[in-house]
Amino acid sequence: MSYIDGFVIAVPTANKQKYIEHAHHINPLFKELGATRTMECWGDDIPDGTLTDFRKAVNAKDDESIVFAWFEWPDKETRDQGMERMHELAESDERFDETKYPVPFDGKRMIFGGFETLVEI
Repeated sequence: MSYIDGFVIAVPTANKQKYIEHAHHINPLFKELGATRTMECWGDDIPDGTLTDFRKAVNAKDDESIVFAWFEWPDKETRDQGMERMHELAESDERFDETKYPVPFDGKRMIFGGFETLVEI
């Protein structure tokens, strides 16, 4: 079964188009490294929770929107190799040059993790 990398981030709502452009720029690299699919979703119905919720999880401000995304890999081994290669490329590949391609969000507030697929219908 496939392996999923998932993440949630807060993005300034005013940066929605910049975020879309960023995703179109960087996501093809994940495909080059073995991901079979990438999915980026802009929050549309994000309710406030009583104990926790998406907004609290990433310390979102009033002027920020929530992005929920995942990258699908054929398996964990492909993902691990792809991520290792990405870290190597980050040192030399101009696609990672943040002066040319600024990241339109605060990456320190991103929550992320890798997930083993249990059920796929």
